[in-house]
Amino acid sequence: MYAIIQDGGHQYRVEKGQRIQVELRPTEKDAVVTFDQVCLVAGSGDPQVGRPFVDGAKVEGKVIQPELKAAKIVGHTFKRRKGTHRRYGHRQRYVEIEITEISA
Repeated sequence: MYAIIQDGGHQYRVEKGQRIQVELRPTEKDAVVTFDQVCLVAGSGDPQVGRPFVDGAKVEGKVIQPELKAAKIVGHTFKRRKGTHRRYGHRQRYVEIEITEISA
């Protein structure tokens, strides 16, 4: 059984036991996170498609790592013939969650 959930402006296809990385939220290790914005539940029988979300469906997960950082993204701006250039970087922070239950 799998589901498509929406969280933080992103959609994720999840299955039980899968680990996903979602946007940073204030949580602690081993805390339970519930996703109630479920767009689709499928895998056993006919798929349930929500408009926009499936009524009564939820996906639960357990926080594995409360805060991780992605690889650094480095950018560079440059204006020709002006002697102007600037270098900048960014590291996205996220939470790693393991999916424990999908219910519809």
